[in-house]
Amino acid sequence: MDFKLDQNSAVPLHAQIEEYLRGLIAMKEYKIGEKFLPKEVTLSKKLGVSRNTIRQAINKLVHEGLIERKKGVGTKVVTKKISTRLDNWISFTKEMRNQGIEVVNYLVKIGLVMAEDEVYEALGVAKTKKIWKLEKIRGSKKAKYLYSVSYFHPRVGITGDENFVTPLYELLAKEHDTIVSTSKEKLRAIKADNKIVEMLEVGKDIAILKRERLVLDIGDRPVEYNIVYYHTDYFSYDIDIKRDI
Repeated sequence: MDFKLDQNSAVPLHAQIEEYLRGLIAMKEYKIGEKFLPKEVTLSKKLGVSRNTIRQAINKLVHEGLIERKKGVGTKVVTKKISTRLDNWISFTKEMRNQGIEVVNYLVKIGLVMAEDEVYEALGVAKTKKIWKLEKIRGSKKAKYLYSVSYFHPRVGITGDENFVTPLYELLAKEHDTIVSTSKEKLRAIKADNKIVEMLEVGKDIAILKRERLVLDIGDRPVEYNIVYYHTDYFSYDIDIKRDI
């Protein structure tokens, strides 16, 4: 991206450099965080200004949360994370759309399987029965954000012919008269194993957020046992806690 400072402009030099950097970080190779921005000393020599002028422009973008500097490493575009709330139960699809992100389904797979003991115990189903297992890998055009596995109680009536691209709980209500009411959740950080490395295309042993969820209907009966693995470069959980006074 060619750029030259206009020494005769009424716009301050640091402001011109700031706009130049905004243009850079909008470019694909910088936006996805794969490429470092030019170093301060490089920009200083190239543009013929002091490093303080360069730093003033960079500091503005750092303050806005658009870029981050790591000592001895360089300056990169901050990867925007999808932030979800523990106290606000909303479908992933709707949450993504609310943030202006187009959902991409990399995998949607349904099948009858023999599950692990913990699944049968959570759902209260005899271990001799096959149950429906739904796997999804979802994200944006930029990356895979999560890998989810859902197991359903036979009572729900899943047939395998449903359109699981649609929001799950809307589907269960519309096609199977199952209204979910409560979600019991556990969250913990784990290291990505070989399966997760393959599914989310992450480095081995990278920290992944694992969420286990038992979903109940209005009669407190198990409907779904769900495990989701989140790519923490793109996803975070937020919660507000109020102190009783």
